[in-house]
Formats: sequence, C-alpha cells, structure tokens
Amino acid sequence: MGAAEEISSSSSDNDNSKNSETQVVLNVYDLTPLNQYTYWFGFGIFHSGIEVHGKEYGFGAHDFPVSGVFEVEPRSCPGFIYRCSILLGRITMPPSEFRTFIESAASEYHGDTYHLISKNCNHFTDDISCRLIGKRIPGWVNRLARLGALCSCLLPESLQVTTVKQLPEYNERLEEDGNDSLATPTPYESTEIDDTDQEKHLLSPSTGSGDVAFVKEAHK
Repeated sequence: MGAAEEISSSSSDNDNSKNSETQVVLNVYDLTPLNQYTYWFGFGIFHSGIEVHGKEYGFGAHDFPVSGVFEVEPRSCPGFIYRCSILLGRITMPPSEFRTFIESAASEYHGDTYHLISKNCNHFTDDISCRLIGKRIPGWVNRLARLGALCSCLLPESLQVTTVKQLPEYNERLEEDGNDSLATPTPYESTEIDDTDQEKHLLSPSTGSGDVAFVKEAHK
C-alpha cells in the first residue's frame, strides 16, 4: 500500500513539473518594410515580444503612470509585421507563479517611462529573458535603437486611451485626483503635428490584428 502511494505521489509530481515547464520564445517584428532589404546586412528596425505559457508580452509607451506591459496572442502584435521566432530556452515555472512575476515586472515598466534609447520594447524583452533564463536576446534585435522616431514602439493610438482606462490603477488614480485630468492625453489636445503623432500614425494597427490587454502591475 505504501509503495502504491509513493508511486502515485511521484506520478503527480511529474505531471505538475510537465505543466510548469514552458518555452521562452522571442517573437520579432518589423517596424518598417525596409527591413526586407536591411536585414541581410545585419541591421533593421524591430519590435520584440517575449512568449511564455502561450501568451506574448511586450512593452509600449502611453501617457499614463501605469503599466505599459501588455499581452497579446503570440506572433500577432497589432501594428507590426511578424518576422521570426527565436527559442531562448526553457523554464520550469507554474503559470500562476509566472503571472506574479510578470505583474511585478510591470510595476517597473510604466508606459510614461518608455525611452527610445534606454528603455524601449527590446530592453524589456532583454530584461525579462535575463531574469528568467539568464540569457540576453540577440544583439541585432535592438541594434538600431538610436535611430530615433522610426524605432519607437508606441502603442497604436486606438489602443492607448480605451485600454489604459480599464486598468484598476488608472481608475484609482483618477479617484484620488478627483478630476478627469488623465482622461485625455495631452498630445491629442494639441493642434500641432509633432514627431510623436507621426510615430503613432506609423504604428497604426493593421487589419485583423490581435487584441491587446495590459498586464496589471503588482503593488509593492
């Protein structure tokens, strides 16, 4: 009887281990059709997301001091052209534990802290990869981060206000302020056309693109 119980326990542990094991995949997208030509010379302008447990996670800019980390169906990030997937490694981490991990990371990646040179979408995937498997993403993915406006991974304009307003953090801050100061991002109130507007136009969602959901950040 004892032996049977021991075998059963061992089988259960193996099942749990299998359910917790998952690939860590880097999904890379083109920001411009010009990549078709420049890629073969070792450079291009790319967006990247990191896929774990069947969901892809990325980082984008918006105007609010809340999570800029979002999740989409793998290889279907709106506004970008899917190029390739790179297997970075494997981890053994239950989905619930990973969720806690990514929510904690989201608290470090607010949409209004996005920075083209030092904190863009590729810096996010590189950081998450290092934390999960101790391995960096390929250097060519973020090689042209200093190109300026063309490399900005701002979320499509149609997603920014409506999706951010669904975040509990957004509503809490709104209640604390006692006004609707966060309701409309200031760039859209201006009649001037600046580089930011051009970037958002460049990355407008393509037909048939997947839905974006922001990751709720963990409160520390």
